[in-house]
Amino acid sequence: MIPQRLTRRAVTLVLCLVPVAAFAAWQLLPAEADQRPFVSVSRGNIESSVTALGTLQPRQYVDVGAQASGQIRTLHVEVGDTVKQGQLLVEIDPATQQAQLDAERYAIETLKAQVKEQRAEHVLAEQQLRRQQRMASDGATREEDVQTAQAKVLTTQARIDMYQAQILQAQATLRSAEAELGYTRIYAPISGTVVAVDARQGQTLNAQQRTPLILRIAKLSPMTVWAEVSEADIGQVRIGMQAYFTTLGSGGRRWTSTVRQILPIPPKPLDQLSQGGGSPVAASGASGNGTGRVVLYTVLLDVENDDNALMADMTAQVFFVAGAAKDVLTVPIAALQGRAQGEGLQTAHVLTGKGDVQTRQVRTGLSDRLRVQVLDGLAEGDKLLIGPVGGEG
Repeated sequence: MIPQRLTRRAVTLVLCLVPVAAFAAWQLLPAEADQRPFVSVSRGNIESSVTALGTLQPRQYVDVGAQASGQIRTLHVEVGDTVKQGQLLVEIDPATQQAQLDAERYAIETLKAQVKEQRAEHVLAEQQLRRQQRMASDGATREEDVQTAQAKVLTTQARIDMYQAQILQAQATLRSAEAELGYTRIYAPISGTVVAVDARQGQTLNAQQRTPLILRIAKLSPMTVWAEVSEADIGQVRIGMQAYFTTLGSGGRRWTSTVRQILPIPPKPLDQLSQGGGSPVAASGASGNGTGRVVLYTVLLDVENDDNALMADMTAQVFFVAGAAKDVLTVPIAALQGRAQGEGLQTAHVLTGKGDVQTRQVRTGLSDRLRVQVLDGLAEGDKLLIGPVGGEG
């Protein structure tokens, strides 16, 4: 059994030694600079790019409309069907157009009969004129009767000419009626895929005021990405620039392309362009309100879609590659101070092996907004301090 007095002395001794041990441990710690956060200069790949969101659409498509009025009798295709150029798509009830065509044909036959009648009268008028002329040479008729016979010849000839002109006019109307009848059968103008059907079998179409749209045919390769680039970045994008994009659910697959076209103005209705006023977000290519709005410009790039992996209205994350470098020295942007000026010079605080801090001028190159390329002033493995150094702060 240990006496209670001895136990108290042992506890008191331990409590006195704790500050001494703590002071000794503090003396063995590295210098203060070694405890500051730092990053190392390392090698890697870097890519400077402009990012944007875009939407995929077929580059080539045709809206198929009706040029003839009437009821849709047969609709031969559905959404998703593949069609070939010249394939029959829609049949409209041709009763009205057929009746008009028949009426024009009957009108032409009537005019031809009238021409025959006038030609017969013209032959008779010529015979009467010759008789009057013989009688006038014998003094057996009046000059007035001769003139009347001459007028009748001219009148019958004029009527023949009039009816023949009416026949030509009726033939032109007949061709128009034949065309109207032909419009009741609608054929595919291009080969492709039916991506939309806006009419139904049995629906009545009225093509008198505007062309009713029935369906849309699109070629699903190539596809076009309509990318929206902010006004802060549009100056870095140029025609022919390399780009790539990914889609949601693509599993990391990349599609590569080049910039085909940069639209010079944000999409906006023409009436609002002329008035110089504001517009809704969806129509103007601007988001936000007041002075915080973002103006977006449309950039187009095409990509082949042979395996039909890309579909209309897909969202694409687009990267416009301004520059790229492989196996170069890089450091995090946070390790450099000051904006790059002149030849891209910035300041870095380098931690030496002795625990000292050196201030160096670093020449930088490409940046991907997280890391920056080091062209001069640092070596691989150098440790750069992050944050204020010494009296900075």
